[in-house]
This record gives sequence, C-alpha cells and structure tokens, in this order.
Amino acid sequence: MSDSMIAMRAARGMSHCFFIVILLLTCGALAQKLSPQNQDHRVRNIVLVHGAWADGSGWKGVYDILVKDGYNVSIVQEPETSFEDDVAATKRVLAQQDGPCILVGHSYGGAVITEAGAGSSVAGLVYIAAHMPDAGENEADDGKRFPSDLSKSSAIKKTADGFAYLDPAQFHEYFAADLSAEQAAFMARSQVLNKADNFKAVITTPAWRTKPSWMLVAGSDRAINPDLERWYSTRANSHKVEVSGASHAVYVSHPKEVAALIEEAASHAW
Repeated sequence: MSDSMIAMRAARGMSHCFFIVILLLTCGALAQKLSPQNQDHRVRNIVLVHGAWADGSGWKGVYDILVKDGYNVSIVQEPETSFEDDVAATKRVLAQQDGPCILVGHSYGGAVITEAGAGSSVAGLVYIAAHMPDAGENEADDGKRFPSDLSKSSAIKKTADGFAYLDPAQFHEYFAADLSAEQAAFMARSQVLNKADNFKAVITTPAWRTKPSWMLVAGSDRAINPDLERWYSTRANSHKVEVSGASHAVYVSHPKEVAALIEEAASHAW
C-alpha cells in the first residue's frame, strides 16, 4: 500500500473519531440541558400564608395556577389565636418542605412570614398587599404612617374576649370591593376572627433583611394603604409590581397576577 493511501485512511479515521467525539459532546450537553436540575432552575416549593379575617381557601385560584405550572404548594391555616401560634403554624409547614421554598404572605400574613421566614429553607419572600415590619416594629404602628380607609372607619369590631373581626355589612366595601357581593358575603360570614393583640406583635428577626423579597401593591386597597405597601417595598428594596384597581382581596380577585409574581420569585431567588 502506498504512503498516500495510508495517509488518506489515517485522515479518514481521525475525521471519524473527531465526529464521534463531537457527537458525544453535543449529546452530553443536550442531556445536561434537558435534565430536571438544569431544565428548570427554580424553587419548586411554595408556602402560602393568609391574612387576618380570612383562611387558606382564598388561595384556591393562585394554588390552581401554581400546581398546573409544576409547583409543590402548601397552604398554612393559621389559628389567629396569637401571633406566636401563627408563626409556629407557618414554621410547622416549612419544616415539611423537601427543599428550598418561596414563602408568601397576604396582609397580616406579611408580618407572620417576616418573623417565620428567617430559616435556611426559605429562599425568598413574597408580600401580597401585606405588612412588612422591621425589627422592633408592629403592623399597627406601621399602619399609622399611611392610615387606611379601614382604619378610619367603624368596620373593625371586637368581641368581649378580645378578638377582632370585620363587620359583615362592611366587609365587601373595605376588604373585597372587586369581588361579587355574593362572594364577599361568603368570605365575611366565614372570616376567621383574629386576636386583636396580634396586630401589635413586635417583630424580632425580620426575614426580609437577609432574603430577597417581592411586593404586590393592590392599587385600590382600602384595608392597607397602597402608599404603605409602596413604602415597605422601597425600604426593603423589594421587586415591586402593582395591580391597578385591585382591592385588599387581590389574591382572590387577581390570581394570575399574584401567581406570576410568585413564579418570578421562584425563578430568581437562588
């Protein structure tokens, strides 16, 4: 065999080997890209915390969207008997998660997640028309910075044993103006009475000081002044979105916008 033929065969062999190497590298890179770890680089666990005068059922619309999008969603049912009980109930659900999670709070639930969310399993915090007190603060005093329509009204009532509730006749107006009268009436009649002292519970270790945070401002919120929600988000350097015309019950009336913000947090909290 001539030297030229030997050289040609050697060249072909090298080309064949090179092609195989490139093919293996390409397939390996594609497999890595499509693997569960790399295909979906986001926090998978979501924990939802409701606010005062409500329960976890209000999260149903948000829950449905998140589950459909592949998230593992848990809903805390706070007893609202004391702030400590509500924080403990939240930590109990956090302990059940199998990895990092996004902790979400609405209204008074914002104070709860601020106190409960300092643990290492919490990758980020999402505040939905919520309070966001700092260390040494409580939501009752923070509310005085920008008084709400509700705080100026006669809608907040108190039982003889110290539990606060919203007058059912005024619930629609101050809590859920962008829901139907029928839905607001059901929420009013099924509201969970909240220990009045809970609003004065002082935060000791604010989780948003060490965790990334997101805030959804309800543009027509009458229970918490939207300007207070904006002030909170500015102070915490939170990622902020606003839903124009939304009531305090924005998590019920605008589940798509709420779920979208939670998913944004899940994708960027690493």
